[in-house]
Amino acid sequence: MLYPYLSTNENGHLTIAGHDTVSLAQKYGTALFVLNVDRLQENCRIYVDTLRECFGDNAMPLFASKSLSFTGIYTLMNRFGMGTDIVSCGELYTAKKAGFPLEKAFFHGNNKTDSDIAYALDNKIGYFVVDNEDELLRLSAIAKEYGITQKILLRITPGIDPHTHKAIVTGSVDSKFGKAIETNQAYEIVELALALDNIELCGFHCHIGSQIFECQPFCDASDCMLAFIHEVKKRYHYEAKMLNLGGGFGVRYVESDPEVNIADNIRAVAAHVKTKCQEYGLSLPYILMEPGRSIVADTTVTLYTVGSVKEITGFRNYVSVDGGMTDNPRYALYQSAYTVLTANRMNEEADYACTVAGRCCESGDLIQENVMIAKPERGDILAVLTTGAYNYSMASNYNRLPRPAILLVGNNYEKLAVRRESFEDLCRLDLDL
Repeated sequence: MLYPYLSTNENGHLTIAGHDTVSLAQKYGTALFVLNVDRLQENCRIYVDTLRECFGDNAMPLFASKSLSFTGIYTLMNRFGMGTDIVSCGELYTAKKAGFPLEKAFFHGNNKTDSDIAYALDNKIGYFVVDNEDELLRLSAIAKEYGITQKILLRITPGIDPHTHKAIVTGSVDSKFGKAIETNQAYEIVELALALDNIELCGFHCHIGSQIFECQPFCDASDCMLAFIHEVKKRYHYEAKMLNLGGGFGVRYVESDPEVNIADNIRAVAAHVKTKCQEYGLSLPYILMEPGRSIVADTTVTLYTVGSVKEITGFRNYVSVDGGMTDNPRYALYQSAYTVLTANRMNEEADYACTVAGRCCESGDLIQENVMIAKPERGDILAVLTTGAYNYSMASNYNRLPRPAILLVGNNYEKLAVRRESFEDLCRLDLDL
């Protein structure tokens, strides 16, 4: 089994944290996200404890909200000792509604509007991660109107290629995010930030990409960033107090994916950062990391009910389910690999080759192609593993389909965190003509 919290019970049913997935599907309906809270806490503790081990109180992990955002996740993140990064006022509002301490929130994004800036200032956001000069100038002006000095980090692109999917590489020079060191524009925005009123430059942020299994790209990124900090100190007599190394550690979607020891990777990056700081004569900055996928992805299984099994002689077999790109668009976007199981036939051999198709009126609405599962029938339950990140958060109402519920489970624990959307919810914003 891909993860230790998944098992098979005496009925031949898949279980998650000891809960029978077939029973959960019957009780709560499908499609259904089932999130293992115990695994979530374990993942958070790896970051919190290892950063504390390496840096003492001079570090903090921030949960990347874009990977999964609903009110309950912020309650849990605060309980488990995490800060958060947000990329919109919607995420900010959700965090605020959950009672998350916004002084531990970092506001990202490459196109913050004036209303975004004002809303964040109204809510006393801890830090802005400033992307560009236009944002920086408007933030300075609006902060002046508020009579405050706003803490910021500047987003810097170090030009690291982590050899991952091009669509999720964000640290290269040619990027919509941040300012590149290589083009000298990173230095120009530092000079501007230091000259502006109502701005307190606290440090720098970088993010090189996602689904990275090795620590070396992060060491390479820290090399670039610390060399940049050293050069900034020489040019402007300013030494950064904070360094955010971003997120991006990978998770296992299928058996062929390598296992990642995140704690060991953090220790290796920490040792590298400390050595480089000594070489450059820098004080060790406050270290931030922004895990998202590696916190929530492997906590969650999506359950579907099979609607049909269609065999096209000489071509392929289609297994259609009551979800699809509306709750998991990642295959349509990235051809992302997933592990698929027939949850009520776990004791049967997985010898049926098929394509798992969604219910949308769209030929590209597929969840996985050419997978081997125990042959299902109408009414059986399919489980797709590792769906905690960028599934619910990217869900849509395409074809006017309601979004699924999110169910939290754990040891002797079972609670709905997000109810299933109703048809009335679909029309809630519509106005009479």
